[in-house]
Amino acid sequence: MKQAFQKDDALLTDIKQAQRQGATKVWWLGQSGFLVVTAEGTILFDPYLSDSLTKKYADTDKPHQRVTEQVIAPAQITGIDLITSSHNHTDHLDAETLLPLFEANPDAKLLCPRANREFILNRLGNIADRMLETNAGEMTTFGGMEIHGISAAHNNVDRDEHGNCKFMGFVIKVAGKTIYHSGDTLIHEGLIDSLKPFAPDVAFLPINGNKPERRVAGNLNGEEAATLGRAVEAKLVIPHHYDMFAFNTADPAIFEEACRLNGQAFKTLRNGESTCL
Repeated sequence: MKQAFQKDDALLTDIKQAQRQGATKVWWLGQSGFLVVTAEGTILFDPYLSDSLTKKYADTDKPHQRVTEQVIAPAQITGIDLITSSHNHTDHLDAETLLPLFEANPDAKLLCPRANREFILNRLGNIADRMLETNAGEMTTFGGMEIHGISAAHNNVDRDEHGNCKFMGFVIKVAGKTIYHSGDTLIHEGLIDSLKPFAPDVAFLPINGNKPERRVAGNLNGEEAATLGRAVEAKLVIPHHYDMFAFNTADPAIFEEACRLNGQAFKTLRNGESTCL
């Protein structure tokens, strides 16, 4: 198993120092989870900080063997204002992660697709007062943050009977920075047009690809992530959705080479590693 860059007390000390200083800094916590600390709020994007899927699939023909060790227990992270869940898959909506986070952060809200309301309540219990629901194309505010919903295709742009997207990404403007977290997505009609006006300072994009033989919904591969970043004029792309499960990962070197060929700035983080924005 791969070791984290830093974890537990060392990671927590790093986070708390940035919170005290009001620095704008991001940590990759594994899979699609990013912690972003700013002077105007702390955001935890799509955290998966448990072994729930490894346990669930242990005795099946689709084992979720962990690649990299867990960086921190969710109950240890405090000072969070906003947590996101881009869609209902467990690595983005994990009760074993979110319930301890809610307990440790009693004022934190869960930003989520409106289409997923009932599913979330069934999985997490009566947390309706913690939910900040939105849809693609909508703008809302929370604290000092401006939040925009972006449609995602995983593998399709699926909607409920009211036309609300079930899979989403989020653009959040905070502390003078524009941050795009893709959720899980492929490039789809309208995605580039919806993102290009934001010219994000950082785009968190998946690179594990779309391989039907894995029997899970797919994502951008490394080349596609580099292309998308360039197309939407992202100032920096940070890859995610790899090095968590052995059956559904990718080599970030492919993404890195594609970024170099496309002239796209990038930063590849190790689990628990940070960079300033």
